[in-house]
Amino acid sequence: MNSLTFILKRDTWQEIFDSIGKNQVRTAITVIGVLWGVFLSIALLGTARGMENRFAQLFGDFATNSIFIWGGRSSIPYQGFQRGHRVRLNLDDIKTLQRGISKAQFIIPRNQLGKWGAHAPSVSHELQSYPFPVYGDYPLIDKVNKNGLTAGRFLNDNDLKNRRKVVVISEKDAAQLFDKGEDPIGQFIRIDELYFQVIGIYRPNPHIRIGSDEAIFMPFTTFQRAFNQGNHIQSIVVTLQGGADAKAVQQRVETRLKQLHHISPKDTQAIRAFNMSENYKKLTGFLSGIQLLTIIVGMATFIAGVVAIGNILLISVKERTREIGVRRALGATPGSIRSLILLEAISLTLAAGLLGVVFGVGILALLNFYATGRDIPFYNPTVSIWFLIISVFLMISSGALIGLIPAQKAVGMRPIDALREA
Repeated sequence: MNSLTFILKRDTWQEIFDSIGKNQVRTAITVIGVLWGVFLSIALLGTARGMENRFAQLFGDFATNSIFIWGGRSSIPYQGFQRGHRVRLNLDDIKTLQRGISKAQFIIPRNQLGKWGAHAPSVSHELQSYPFPVYGDYPLIDKVNKNGLTAGRFLNDNDLKNRRKVVVISEKDAAQLFDKGEDPIGQFIRIDELYFQVIGIYRPNPHIRIGSDEAIFMPFTTFQRAFNQGNHIQSIVVTLQGGADAKAVQQRVETRLKQLHHISPKDTQAIRAFNMSENYKKLTGFLSGIQLLTIIVGMATFIAGVVAIGNILLISVKERTREIGVRRALGATPGSIRSLILLEAISLTLAAGLLGVVFGVGILALLNFYATGRDIPFYNPTVSIWFLIISVFLMISSGALIGLIPAQKAVGMRPIDALREA
């Protein structure tokens, strides 16, 4: 009789169910270990993945490989400059950094009014007037934090080159400056007595952005001239090439700017920076650590459950000594006895594991249903199909391995000794 025929025989499964059913409470308590291990792995791993998906959703099209740099005030006297002098970055800094920072994808200057204590210009249309922050930007800023345009277009290179007096406003700006149903595209707004044409309307990312949800964008060159900024800039955005060391790039940028502005190398206040790349890396590393810990805890619990199944089968073999002796006396081969015990071990392990999969997937579905529409860091918790396939393989192989011990014990019995012991 080949193995497949043995497995498919109704009598084989009847014997397995009879053996398991002799002590249902003991069997149920034992397989809970395997069930709990698989459930724990899927539930926690899916939860960690849900958090990862949520953060990915929050960041959206934001360039997480970015570094934001701005000038502060010196905290150490250096080369004739007193402590507390303000560091003002300029366009020459941009040119120097573009030549010297090889790992940067692009380096762009920014200017703004209406943030960090700066004067917010008065923005008006007809009788409506509000103080809105205004940013002078390069079109590349849309690659750092892509705005969802709802009408018109964003800034382009021709706007920059020709110093066009055009602006892109937010939906909130449009709602406050224009009447309901009025189309702002092509109309003019006044910013500190200067008129600018509206060329686009955007919807800000509700989760993360590098400006106010009322921000007005205009070409960097237009901003420089309109607000008499000259050569000065207020911040620098650096985006990195793939694989670049964000921390090393930040240190190089800070070191070069300190040299250009006669700042002590030990001064930590004069050049300020926010390294989005490093912070995002820490966040993803934390989530990866949670997933790894989840797998370790789940596997440890799973192994403990499998060992418990091995123990219960050893007890079962002991209790069935006479039965095994009779089978051997009637001509049952050692292979058939071994196969029966192994099949029982695999069945218990696989059944418990699959129940764990069902409960784990079920709890993830409930969590996702609860999280939908709520502002919590959790979205679409899932586990990889490969994880489930590997889990099933581990269930079968673990059941087979742990079943070898009681199977070998059963096969090792001499029929006459088994009958006498019984």
